[in-house]
Amino acid sequence: MQPDIRYARNDGVAIAYQVVGEADRDLILVPDFVSNCVYHWETPYYRELYERLAASFRLIVFDKRGTGLSDRGGAGWASLETRMDDMRAVLEAAASERAVVLGGAEGGQMAALFAATFPELTAGLVLFQFEARGAGADSPEWHQTQAQLHRWGTQGLADEWLAQICPTLLRSEADRVWFANHLRTGASPEIGFALNEAYYASDVTDILSTIRVPTLLLYRGELVRGAAEEAAAAITGARVEALGGSDYWGMFLSPEIVDRLEAFAATLEVEPQPESVLATILFTDLVGSTAKAAAIGDRGWRDLLADHHARVRRELARYRGVELDTAGDGFFARFDGPARAIRCACAIRDAVAELGLELRAGVHTGECELLDGKVAGIAVAIGARVASEAAPGEVLVSQTVKDLVAGSGLGFEDRGVAELKGIPGEWRLYAALVA
Repeated sequence: MQPDIRYARNDGVAIAYQVVGEADRDLILVPDFVSNCVYHWETPYYRELYERLAASFRLIVFDKRGTGLSDRGGAGWASLETRMDDMRAVLEAAASERAVVLGGAEGGQMAALFAATFPELTAGLVLFQFEARGAGADSPEWHQTQAQLHRWGTQGLADEWLAQICPTLLRSEADRVWFANHLRTGASPEIGFALNEAYYASDVTDILSTIRVPTLLLYRGELVRGAAEEAAAAITGARVEALGGSDYWGMFLSPEIVDRLEAFAATLEVEPQPESVLATILFTDLVGSTAKAAAIGDRGWRDLLADHHARVRRELARYRGVELDTAGDGFFARFDGPARAIRCACAIRDAVAELGLELRAGVHTGECELLDGKVAGIAVAIGARVASEAAPGEVLVSQTVKDLVAGSGLGFEDRGVAELKGIPGEWRLYAALVA
C-alpha cells in the first residue's frame, strides 16, 4: 500500500512528502534531480529501496520544490538555499528532531549545505555519487546538455541519457519507458532545464570544510571516485566507500546501500550541541555619516538614525535575518542562507536611500563559532572586510556566496580580486545586481 501524501508549507509553497516506517531513527532522502512521490511507489525499483529503508529507519521522502507533486512557488528556479529551507520545513512537519540526511547525486549539494547550516538537525550525512561542483555555466558539458534539454521527456532523449548514465536500464523496453516517465512525472520541460542549469552553475566546495557531522560518501564506478575522495578529504572525519556496479545513476541499483546505511547509523551517537555552524554574515555601514550629522545637528541626526534603525530592522525581519550587533550606524546580522542576505542588503540600501542616506554592505558565507547565541570567527572578519571594500550604494559579496546562489535569479558584476586586511590570500568579489 502506498503511504499517504502530506504537504509541508514553507513561505506559502506546498512541498509534498511521505513518512514510512516506525523506527526510532529518522532518515530523510534528498532525491537526485527529479522525483514523484506517487510514481516512485509504482515501480519495483524505488518501492523495494523505500521498503528496505523503512524497515530500519523512519523514512521521510519528498519532492523538491517545482518537481513531482510540489508547488513551484513563483517565477524562476529555486536556489539551493530555498530548497534547503523547504527540507527543513518537511522535517518540522514530520515532527523530526534529528535525521540522517541521504543525498543522491544532484541532491547531494543540498544535503551537504543542510548539514553544514543545520548541524543540530542532522544526525549524520550520507552522500551518494556526490560532486561538489557542477561543470560550470560556460562548460562544454553544459552547452551539450543545454542543446539536449529542448527534448526533455521524450523517449529519444531518455534513451540517450540512459546510454550515458545507466546502461543497465537501457537493456529492457519496460525500463526505458519507465525512465522516460520518471523524467516526465518528475518535472516539466521548463523545470528540467532550470534544474540542470542551476546544478551546472552551483559549487559547494567552500562549505565542505564547515561540515561537522559524521559523514559517509558512497560512490559507484570510476566517474565520480575522484570527486568523492576529494570531498571526503575536505570534510573532517569523513569516510568514503565504493559500491558494486558501474552505472552512474540509480541509487536503487546498489542493494548493499541499505546495509551501508545501517552500519553507518549504528556508529552514530547522540551529539552535543554544535559549536560551529555555516552562516551567512551581513555587515552594513552608512557612508558619510559624520558629515551628515554635522549638517543636521545632534537632535536631527538622532531622529534620522532612529528611522534608519527601524527600516533596517524591518527588512531583517522580512528576510529572517538575526540582528547580532549595532555599532553606531552599522548593522551586523546573521542569515541561514546567502540569497536572503543579499536581497535583504539590497532592500535595506533602497529603504534608507528614501531618507537621503547611502550605505555600503558586505555579505560572506562561512563557518562561524557559536558563543551564547552570537557568532564569531574568521568568517565574521571576512564579512566585515568585504563590506569595507564596497563602494557607496554597493552590496558586495564573496565568491563563496556567488557560487551558492546559482539559480536564484540574482545577478553579479565582477569586481576583481582584493586583498582583505588581516585575511590571508586574495578574494574575488562581486557586486550584487538585484532588480
